[in-house]
Amino acid sequence: MLGRSAFSRTGTFRPENLGQNAMAMIGNVCFSFFVIGVLVFTIMAATYEPEDPLFHPSTKITTFLTSKSNATFKSDNSVVRTGEDFMAANETVFGSIINSTDVDNLVSADNVDGGDTASASQCDVSGPIDCKDPEVFHLMMRATIDKFQDIHFYRFGKPVSGSNDNTCDMAWRFRPKEGKAAAFYKDYRRFVIDRSENCTLSIVSIGEYHTGVNARKRKKHLKGGLEKTPANLELASALPVVGEFVNDSLPVVESESSFSHGKYLIYEGGGDRCKSMNHYLWSFLCALGEAQYLNRTLIMDLSICLSSIYTSSRLDEEGKDFRFYFDFEHLKEAASVLDKKQFWEDWNKWQHKDGMSLHLVEDFRVTPMKLRDVKDTLIMRKFGSVEPDNYWYRVCEGETESVVQRPWHLLWKSRRLMDIVSAIASKMNWDYDSVHVVRGEKARNKELWPNLDAHTSPDALLSTLGDKIEEGRNLYIATNEPDTSFFDPLKDKYTTHFLDEYKELWDETSEWYSDTTKLNNGVGVEFDGYMRVSVDTEVFLRGKKQLETFNDLTSDCKDGINTCNVAAN
Repeated sequence: MLGRSAFSRTGTFRPENLGQNAMAMIGNVCFSFFVIGVLVFTIMAATYEPEDPLFHPSTKITTFLTSKSNATFKSDNSVVRTGEDFMAANETVFGSIINSTDVDNLVSADNVDGGDTASASQCDVSGPIDCKDPEVFHLMMRATIDKFQDIHFYRFGKPVSGSNDNTCDMAWRFRPKEGKAAAFYKDYRRFVIDRSENCTLSIVSIGEYHTGVNARKRKKHLKGGLEKTPANLELASALPVVGEFVNDSLPVVESESSFSHGKYLIYEGGGDRCKSMNHYLWSFLCALGEAQYLNRTLIMDLSICLSSIYTSSRLDEEGKDFRFYFDFEHLKEAASVLDKKQFWEDWNKWQHKDGMSLHLVEDFRVTPMKLRDVKDTLIMRKFGSVEPDNYWYRVCEGETESVVQRPWHLLWKSRRLMDIVSAIASKMNWDYDSVHVVRGEKARNKELWPNLDAHTSPDALLSTLGDKIEEGRNLYIATNEPDTSFFDPLKDKYTTHFLDEYKELWDETSEWYSDTTKLNNGVGVEFDGYMRVSVDTEVFLRGKKQLETFNDLTSDCKDGINTCNVAAN
């Protein structure tokens, strides 16, 4: 009795039941592993957030979200890119530069044509300045070229009257001499002009950035002035012009007939909402690429959700307008898109009357190639609730990747935000160096970044910068350090500048605030975390010399200890 196994005491373990029991045990174990696997996968999918690759080394700007082997969104070691970052920045595209010699030649030509007929005896010293006078135009151009030595000029608009009898406003198109971005900039300033007793004209002062508001005109109304036609007019015309009037009103279908004869594509649902902006772009451009491949109009939701990683509330925030962050004017001119809200209003009015049909697709594995011959008016891709299979970008994976290309050239940064960048750079006369200093949580985490805190201390920065940036230079510091007084020791050698010094460019009195409030149905718009980092990054990238934290300031690796080689691959 005592020598018998305990298993023999229960009838369940009789020899004839062993096979059945073994199978049951194996099944239970397998099912347990299956449940655990599903639970782990669900947790990973629910908590997965792609890394937001802002403020990464500019040397890797060319690699943002371009995939050669797999279209799936991955975290990336680069700055967020949009279409203009892909454009070639060379002078053959921008055209010939206007210099003082060109102004002198214009003066000679005007004199030959009889433009210089006035004499001192005919001049009214007490009268208003005639801003249309060619002599005034020549004087203003010369003064502008002499004052702003660090920019190239490509067009001068004809002067117009300013705020009183001795002021004139003039606009010009320019680029910084050492500019790396493929874009033009527009400035317009107010000139105070003096006339002496012998009628000699002189410039008393030139106002600050965008003070010459009377010279700001819509592109199609711009006439006269001085401009050299670029060799490649088509390429030059395709470049963004920061500072021009922005017309990002919603496109409207002309008629019931044109609507009913159109072909449309819409993406509904999915798990992309409230993810990082990089995730959003990766998915949105997949949808836009498919619409172009199918030769259909993309129905897009201009109301987006801003991830909590960018908000002051640390919560996801719905109701943000696409136009706050991106150039919708360029998008609607270069691609066929319609606002989702307006589309459904028109669809509900005319669908039954005009016999318009809908083709529903509920599996992302149905490739765009299989939809090429669909005749229905609307193709609707409907995405489920299980991540990551409900991410829009899954449509562009696999065999589709080699067929449907994401049209990056159609998506530009908001020109309103870029105008803030231009204003900040202009306040430093486009003559500054920049340094990016990462601190915050990384500086406190000694396990992953053992040297970062010490290497970004004021004393260490002074030592590092002393070998690379000349004393006395304007130094723009892009940083996540909330207390900028931390960098006060650098003021002994440099004129330091920080983003928050320029709050007037987005406060309630600014043009940016006025424009975005109109877009937001009269409700004021917060200058949120994404906007801040975007502007801070772009100002940094326009410095003549740029020093980056993990390339130039510290020996630590950007992604933590022992990851430098991985990041470089």
